[in-house]
Amino acid sequence: MKKRLVKSIIAAVMIFSAGTTGTAMATPSTHLWSPSTDIQPYGVFHLTADTYLSVKGEDEQVGGAVGSRPDPVINMGLTLGILPYEKLQMEIGFDHITGYSFYTGSDLDDSPMYFNAKLGIPEGAFGEYFPALAIGGYMFGTRSGEARAGQTAEPGTDYNIYYAKIAKTFDPLGRFSVGYYKGNEKLLVDENGKEEDDGLLLAWERTMTEISDKLWLSIDYMGGDNGFSAISYGFSWKFAPNVSVIFAYVDTLNDKLAFVEDWFTVQVDIDFNLFGK
Repeated sequence: MKKRLVKSIIAAVMIFSAGTTGTAMATPSTHLWSPSTDIQPYGVFHLTADTYLSVKGEDEQVGGAVGSRPDPVINMGLTLGILPYEKLQMEIGFDHITGYSFYTGSDLDDSPMYFNAKLGIPEGAFGEYFPALAIGGYMFGTRSGEARAGQTAEPGTDYNIYYAKIAKTFDPLGRFSVGYYKGNEKLLVDENGKEEDDGLLLAWERTMTEISDKLWLSIDYMGGDNGFSAISYGFSWKFAPNVSVIFAYVDTLNDKLAFVEDWFTVQVDIDFNLFGK
């Protein structure tokens, strides 16, 4: 058993390293916008279909006429749990993202593939008071380069964001999460090109059992002053045990860099077990 555990951890780390070295915008298990401590169980596929719509039109001419609304961002992703252990879990995934870039105002359809990975321990794994822990990375892009905000020239997509997060449930208030992220300093910059490659991660979430076990609320904060910095508000409704839909409002913190002030997102999430359980 011990040998099996060691081999599985080594294999997981190797998969993680292979996905993050020298490379892809991808979404691991998240709250509304930023990564959460949640991890897909072993053998469970998570299929996501996310659509992001600009709430307001552009203030500048970026890939279209002045005042035009940017194209929606469409993300089709797949994540899989790969460790067969209750107290140590890992997921890996990829996304195919097309449409208007959140970050540069340009079209990223030429480099649509991104990858992610996450390793963690679930809440309560080692006792009632043990919090959930997770480390991981996402936004591992297939094209290297520097930020070119405000230009239609192709920027890099290797944002390479690494993060660590801790979460704990305090009934009846809900679950609170806190963490920190750091990414590629060449791409995570403010509107003046100044390095803004790190920030605080905060989140609150709660299943509203007083109303329905199917209703979940969340507030999600990703700090900093770069194109991914945002505070998001939203809810989800579970239409089936393995199917839920998130409706959220994403308020970007640096409107000058993101080109649009806000996003409205609808995210359809479907889980299915590889072993049919």
